[in-house]
Amino acid sequence: MLLENLKIKDRDEKLLDNKQIYIVDDDKSVCRSLRLLMVSYGFAVETYTSAQDFFCAVPNSATGCLILDIHMSGLNGWGVMQKLADGGSKLPVIVISADKSESFKELALKAGAVGFLQKPFEDHYLLHMVNRVFNKT
Repeated sequence: MLLENLKIKDRDEKLLDNKQIYIVDDDKSVCRSLRLLMVSYGFAVETYTSAQDFFCAVPNSATGCLILDIHMSGLNGWGVMQKLADGGSKLPVIVISADKSESFKELALKAGAVGFLQKPFEDHYLLHMVNRVFNKT
């Protein structure tokens, strides 16, 4: 009986220790694959296929890390970053984009992103950036 209680407690504590990741990308397959990756490393993950869905569901006071695509219909990633900044959000943003422009990384970092990855990218680069975000908090 005591061992069963201990297992439940450990599981519950582990769930409470999960770091929250938000993924906003209009490509459902990207959301799905990034979600699987992050969950497999113990992160709590919510995915959104539009900026509107994200802002309707996530309060400006949210903590965690946002993985954000730039090129989306409706409000694009640049607009999301501006809206977060205007609202006083402290949510760290990692920008992902398939855009091949050399200046994109610089633009993303100047806009307040903590990191930038060009699609396609290797999983370990994203995991490294996310871990850096959570190790600073």
